[in-house]
Amino acid sequence: MDSMLDMLSKTEFVSICIQDPRLVKDELWRTHCDYEICIHTNSISFRKKTSSVRRRYREFVWLRQCLAQNALIIELPKLPPWNPFFSLKNNEQVSQRMKGLQEFLEIVIQTPLLLSDSRLHLFLQSDLNITRIDRCARGKTRYTVAEAIQRSGMGYINRIQDKDSDCESSSSSSGWGASVDNSSGESTVFFESPDRARPQLDRDWRGPGSDVTTLTPENRVVKVLGCCGNQAPPPVGIG
Repeated sequence: MDSMLDMLSKTEFVSICIQDPRLVKDELWRTHCDYEICIHTNSISFRKKTSSVRRRYREFVWLRQCLAQNALIIELPKLPPWNPFFSLKNNEQVSQRMKGLQEFLEIVIQTPLLLSDSRLHLFLQSDLNITRIDRCARGKTRYTVAEAIQRSGMGYINRIQDKDSDCESSSSSSGWGASVDNSSGESTVFFESPDRARPQLDRDWRGPGSDVTTLTPENRVVKVLGCCGNQAPPPVGIG
């Protein structure tokens, strides 16, 4: 009995849950729906043992495109299909999309090769937009991957981003030129077809201080737990 308890205590687990769909206004009459990604884990592959971030559907599409660049020999799980008539008021549509997004992430985090991608960890445990995630993973920001995750939600990264924006603006106005980065990350439209325009990144590359992406050895047991088991999350609608 004691040996079984010791074995269970050493078993790593990752509980991931997609919940709380929310309607967000972009500009004027445009809106989109985002979802909360909650993670609870004891795995050493994750820097934060509990985290909560919000992502929208097209950011999941971007993530899958990034993972596909480093996983040419792996068949990636599919995302729930894009629906041009998706409505947050349709409980069935919301429930099916949340279930599909959760199943996608559950498969991804069970794959050691995919866990070596810094962009996956930033997507799951930082509040950076996808433009900043890509820059951070390539070492193009003043903060590391570990800092972006550990200090997520504390306002620290936002202050650094503001300073970066000021530096870029002053550099551009002085005639030296600078790459302009859209901090909102909402101007670029990502479609479901793979985006091959992005540079190929080596799967074992890590930016400065990017010690968060640890491969999961095959001899360790990692248990993935969904918040709702095999059932779809409870439908949520707006009356």
